Amino acid sequence: MNRIGIYFAFWEKEWEADYCRYIEKAKQLGFDVLELAAGCLPDMSSAQREKIADRARDAGIDLTYCIGLPPRYDLASEDAAVRKSGIHYVGQLLSCIKQMGGDTLGGILYSCWPGGTVTYDYKMKARERSLDSLRELSRMAEEYDINYCLEIVNRYEQYLLNTAKEGVDFARELGSPKIKLLLDSFHMNIEEDSFHEAIETAGELLGHFHIGECNRKVPGRGHMDWDEIVRGLKDINYQGRIVMEPFVRPGGQVGKDIKIYRDQSGNASDMRMDSMAEEALKFIREKLK
Repeated sequence: MNRIGIYFAFWEKEWEADYCRYIEKAKQLGFDVLELAAGCLPDMSSAQREKIADRARDAGIDLTYCIGLPPRYDLASEDAAVRKSGIHYVGQLLSCIKQMGGDTLGGILYSCWPGGTVTYDYKMKARERSLDSLRELSRMAEEYDINYCLEIVNRYEQYLLNTAKEGVDFARELGSPKIKLLLDSFHMNIEEDSFHEAIETAGELLGHFHIGECNRKVPGRGHMDWDEIVRGLKDINYQGRIVMEPFVRPGGQVGKDIKIYRDQSGNASDMRMDSMAEEALKFIREKLK
C-alpha cells in the first residue's frame, strides 16, 4: 500500500517550523511521510539539516520537500539573470535534499508562484525559457538521484502547467528520467475534465501525489470523488507516496499565501487538528484497500 503523509503546514501559520516536532507528531498519528517546505533548507546549518534527517530515519518517517519558487527565482523569466539565480537556488535545494537523504522535490519548479496574469503568446515563450532552465536542473536531479516533480496547478496560481496533459508534454520534451509530475486533487478539481483521465494521462510519469478537498480541508470533509481518484491511482499501479496538503487556518504567511481568509477548522485546538488529520488518514487508507 502507498505510504501516506501530511504537509507540516496543516498546523502552522509560517513556513518555518520545528520540523523535528512534526516528525514526532506524524509518527504518533500513524503517518508514513512528512512533507517539509524546501525553502527553509538553505538557511539551516548542515548540522541542523542532519538532525532533522536523523530524527526522521529514527522515527521511520520519509521526508519529502515542496516549494513554489518565489518570483525572484522565476525559471521562466524574461530576465536571464533571474533565471540564472533560480537555477542556482534550486541547485542549492537539491544539494540540501541530497545531504538529508531525500529523493523527492516537488512544487512549482518550472517558473514561480504565484505566476501572474499573462497572454497566451507570453506563456508559449515562457515555456521555452522554462525548458531551457530545466535542462540544466534535470542533470543535477539525475546526479543527485532526486525526483524533480513538476506540480500541475490551477490557472489562478500559475499559467504554465495547468493540466496533466500539459505536464506530460513538457516532461517528455525534457526526456530526463528524474523529471516527474506532481498531481494535486485540489488543482485537478478546477482544471481537469476527469480525475481518472488525468491520472491515467500522467501514468508512469506520476512521481508524487497531493490530496485535499475542493475547499482545502482534509480528505473526507468535502465533495471530492475519492473513489474515482483511487481507481485512477490503482489503474496505473501508482506505488508512490500520497501526501495530504490541507490548509484550514487563517493568519500568518501561510494563510496569506494560500489565501485562507476564514477559519475552516471550526476554531479547532491543536488536539482537534490532530484528530482531523488522524481521521483523514483512516479515511484515505480505507479507500486505498
